[in-house]
Amino acid sequence: MTETTVITFSIFAFGIIVGSFLNVVIYRIPKGESIIFPASKCQSCQTPLKWYHNIPLFSWLFLKGKCSFCNEPIAKQYPIVELTTGIIFVILFLKLGLVWYLPFVAASFAALFALVMIDFKYMAVPDNINFAALLFALIQPDFLHAVIHAAIAAGGLYLIGILSSLLARRQAMGGADVIVAGTMGALLGFPNFFIAIFLSAILAIIPALIYRERGVPFVPFLAMATFIVYLYDTEAAQLLERLIYG
Repeated sequence: MTETTVITFSIFAFGIIVGSFLNVVIYRIPKGESIIFPASKCQSCQTPLKWYHNIPLFSWLFLKGKCSFCNEPIAKQYPIVELTTGIIFVILFLKLGLVWYLPFVAASFAALFALVMIDFKYMAVPDNINFAALLFALIQPDFLHAVIHAAIAAGGLYLIGILSSLLARRQAMGGADVIVAGTMGALLGFPNFFIAIFLSAILAIIPALIYRERGVPFVPFLAMATFIVYLYDTEAAQLLERLIYG
């Protein structure tokens, strides 16, 4: 087993542990509950879980997706979030390498992932998670530029929101979108920030048409576009250059 394989496996293992924590965040924060106390319990029978019931991925597989106390099904969200977070961490490692700021970039995307899950489920974006994503995104080698890009992105979207609200005579953009824009600016810089905004609009078109009456949350599409453009930053910049200059 090579050193890279060991590191990759270790990062995946750490990622699914973070994913297990995200499950707590996703479940409790929208309800205004503490993410520390009390200990985890079965959502069906309310029985406190043993430590071996909380091993990321493996416990769900070992228990065959059912509570060991009441035999009620455990939501598939739990292993999906854990597995997805582990994959996100590995992809970011393969993109960046073992650099000192990798944990902060990974933490920012983990927070964005939590926002995606919460926004899809509750149509709400908790400020504490949103600001956490922004703060983690700012911790980069070029901190000053990250702050400037975040400020420009958030400020620009805020001004667009005000103008749109005046024209539409109703609130056209929430404060949560502005904070996410700051995170996007810090992670992507310019012009990739604009590419991600454009891509998020494309990703949201079909769901917006399908759920026209109910409406769809936009933050998940901003987060997905940010991740895609972050991974393919060079290609995105080259594509934009071709579109502009031919």
